[in-house]
Amino acid sequence: MRAQDLVVPFPTIGLDSPIAEAARLMAERELPGLIVLDDRGAPVSILPGTQVLSLAVPQYCQADPALARVIDEAHADAFVRALGGRTVRQALPERPRELPVADPDATLLEVAALMARTHSPLVAVLDGGRLLGAVTLSTLLKRLT
Repeated sequence: MRAQDLVVPFPTIGLDSPIAEAARLMAERELPGLIVLDDRGAPVSILPGTQVLSLAVPQYCQADPALARVIDEAHADAFVRALGGRTVRQALPERPRELPVADPDATLLEVAALMARTHSPLVAVLDGGRLLGAVTLSTLLKRLT
């Protein structure tokens, strides 16, 4: 089995899109992340949902879980709203990591190794520079088990 056998159409988002839009898209479609495209439509990164959470959750709550426990739900919702005008570009790491991209002929083990190495819940599948879609972690695990 190859990546092309597991690839599904997958939503993308631009670098200058609001991070709140990315969060809504992930929530509405129950996605583990999004493929981020540059101005030419080429993948530049994968934005995992956990990265969006790290922007929404204050650093002091991440550092000390006891502080997160004392904040009530009404105030916790305010943190997500505080994403405000921040963009996807601002959510990405300053130093680009390895881009989890595979070609359609990649084996399942190659895709799995790429996901593990890049800590990405999805791998974009490109055919000659054209985005075919993505292989998600859940789809890959279903095939491997």
